[in-house]
Amino acid sequence: MIEVKNIYCGYDNKDIIKDLSFKVNNGENLCIVGPNGCGKSTLLKSIANIIEYKGSVKIDNKEVNTFSRVDLAKKVALMSQMSQVYFPYTVYDTVSLGRYAYSKGAFSKLSMKDRKIIIDSMKKVGIYELKDKLITELSGGQLQRVFLAKIFAQDPDIILLDEPTNHLDFKNQIDLLDNLNDWVKNNNKIVIGVLHDLNLVQYFADKILMIQDGKAVSYGRPNEVLKGKLLNDTYGMDIKDFMVNILQKWA
Repeated sequence: MIEVKNIYCGYDNKDIIKDLSFKVNNGENLCIVGPNGCGKSTLLKSIANIIEYKGSVKIDNKEVNTFSRVDLAKKVALMSQMSQVYFPYTVYDTVSLGRYAYSKGAFSKLSMKDRKIIIDSMKKVGIYELKDKLITELSGGQLQRVFLAKIFAQDPDIILLDEPTNHLDFKNQIDLLDNLNDWVKNNNKIVIGVLHDLNLVQYFADKILMIQDGKAVSYGRPNEVLKGKLLNDTYGMDIKDFMVNILQKWA
């Protein structure tokens, strides 16, 4: 379980997230939604202990900022929105970096268990046939799946995802979310993901946290959060009316 209580965090001594609290149980997908600039990515970084925070962020009743970097890597993996490619590693080598937290040293060899996990992770996201290809030669969608496979290979308890469906066509968006959902439900894990497409949120989320100006304005199940005046006020438009009008064009 992860529990966030009265958290404040931001940059340059300015709080972007303000007095925010929620918890997620094992086996649940939480989607964080809200307009651009409301603090969604900042919240993920605080949970991953990338930026300092005030308040409490606990995983299994232990404060996140008390974990060593290696121990935290076994608990939490963050897939950020903009993954930069600096070196021409192969797909296999890139995914294998997910096993670093379990290695005995920087130059230790991969075990048979490590290699099996790496291969299974690539197959899970449909990139095994690309294992020998350089990641500098991949499309944006393929690269996104490589970084997801790396996170699966890391085998954390919690995956934090910032716009994981970026660069993916519709079928691959659904496949990706289905893979994540299977990972959560079959392994009793947790996914906390930032998604902008509210249709995908409806499809994927068990719980939703809606943020506006760094504060939680709603938290609950999709049918509780994605309705009524509060949703429209948060986004500054009639979301349901827009969605229904678009759906009618398919009729």
